[in-house]
Amino acid sequence: MKNIKKWLALLLLAVLALTLTACSSNNDTSAPADAPTEAPAASADSGDTAAAPAEEKKAEEAAPASDHPLSATYGFQWTDPTAPILNEKGAQELSFKVYSSKNASALDYNDMKIMADLYAQTNVQVTWENVSESVYSQQKNLIFGNKDNRPDAIYHAGMGAGEIIKYAKRKVLVPISDYLDYMPNFRKLLEERPDIKAQLLNVEDGKIYSLPRIEEMGLLQSPNLLFLNVAWTKAAIAAGAVEGLTEDQLKDGLSLTAAQMEQILTYFRDHDMNGNGKTDDERPMNFVYNNWQGNQCDLYGMFGLNDNLEHRVVVDGKITYTVQDDRFRDATNFIAGWVDAGLIDKVSFEQSQDNFLANGKGLETYGAFYWWESETVVSNPENYIVLSPLVGPNGDQTICVSNNPEISTGELIVFTSCQYPEVLLAYFDRYYDPVISAQINYGPIGIVYEEERDDKGMLVQKPLPEGVTSDELRLQNAPLGIINLGEYAWNNVVHMEPRAQLRLERLQLCAKPFVPENVKPCPNLQFTLEELNTLSNYETNLNDYIRTNLISWLMKGGVSDDAWTAFQNDLNGKVNLAGIQKVYQDAYDRFTTK
Repeated sequence: MKNIKKWLALLLLAVLALTLTACSSNNDTSAPADAPTEAPAASADSGDTAAAPAEEKKAEEAAPASDHPLSATYGFQWTDPTAPILNEKGAQELSFKVYSSKNASALDYNDMKIMADLYAQTNVQVTWENVSESVYSQQKNLIFGNKDNRPDAIYHAGMGAGEIIKYAKRKVLVPISDYLDYMPNFRKLLEERPDIKAQLLNVEDGKIYSLPRIEEMGLLQSPNLLFLNVAWTKAAIAAGAVEGLTEDQLKDGLSLTAAQMEQILTYFRDHDMNGNGKTDDERPMNFVYNNWQGNQCDLYGMFGLNDNLEHRVVVDGKITYTVQDDRFRDATNFIAGWVDAGLIDKVSFEQSQDNFLANGKGLETYGAFYWWESETVVSNPENYIVLSPLVGPNGDQTICVSNNPEISTGELIVFTSCQYPEVLLAYFDRYYDPVISAQINYGPIGIVYEEERDDKGMLVQKPLPEGVTSDELRLQNAPLGIINLGEYAWNNVVHMEPRAQLRLERLQLCAKPFVPENVKPCPNLQFTLEELNTLSNYETNLNDYIRTNLISWLMKGGVSDDAWTAFQNDLNGKVNLAGIQKVYQDAYDRFTTK
């Protein structure tokens, strides 16, 4: 009898082992029973076959790690961030394929030390397929359309709200918000930052389908600073060309009136400031028109407008377009006067960013210029000071408020064809640990950072290898992508780069004090399908219409009252600014109430 019982017990164990092995096989396309799954829905262009959605299990209902089907065989756990996610068997038998674009200077992600370190810490095997950004843009639709040969995930996915809505409806994307119990770092982030959560939620079903990149330094809202050549300005002062300005005032943070700046730029235009025997190679004021940084928008602050490239800003909680304000006409005419007089170099409206940077090196030709920082523009940045915003003819002094986001949505998506999304998401959740985020963003410990930390417990940068710049070292060894670097990280984990610290100090002095409290940048917003259709139908035409008229006005002496009236009529009529504005306002109202 004992032998029979023993034989039955052994038989049961053998059956159980076979069952677990079958359920864990990489050739098995079924998801674990307690994991949230959605079967693909039929669509005309995606090729997905119709099937009834499986019953979803919400994150808050997820079983403890010890009860998960993968735990017994593969040791799957997600609660202890210091322990591997999988055991050795899981490391050998499970693997994930992630498709990603990368910078041309970067190593293949499979060869990066940070990826090897993450594998050693997690036992999660990720095989990266790297392509260039141009190749990704060409292949993106093909990847989404080929249901039989998709990767498990796309990193650096660049997914817009419309794409997420489309593919979420087709059950192509994993609803990441259904897996939050496997993602303690990301779940905590959403709990502490409802504003970030609101930027990720799909309006159509209230779920999250992508992971974000979060790098909050407070730098992107003000992409322009105005730099002035000190030696040239001293010469103008000595010649008596500038009223009410002395040499001892030429320090960072100086406020100049528009009249003083005009006098200074006029002197630069008319004299051989760089001493090369020519008076026609000096460029009094320079920028890169409509570039993301170093553009023309701050000049509109002389007339009290917080302009930006979209001409869209939030004022007192209302989506506001600066091009509807008569002060925009006045500012445009004033700036056009400087262009016509040769005080603003006309090349500013034609040159690329690369040309602007190249022309700033060597012999000094720039009297004043807008840019992110002086150090990347001119060979002798110590010869320049950073100015506060110019004070306009009516006493206005404010600055551009850019919509450049410090939170990038749509950075990573997971396909429903991924067999074990909870494991892959538990792995990517480690990226939101601030120590790992720092290495994802800048490079790994041992190459970019010392093994030992400083007395505050913060990462310490290693000396740069000879002949290698910090940018080169970073691009070679850091995949960038999904991270969470904010106030806590900068104070406790990793120091900002010296250049970032310097820029932040300059912004605190010359930018942030000049933005009214009631003015905010427009955040990442989520739209309904109907709203996206409105934007798709009209917004490109609106932007093209504004851009075409504005550059014509600035280059050809300004805008007449009749032309301005016709422009306003078109904004309110054929280009449907009112409809576009309503879409943004409705989306913003949803954002602020979540």
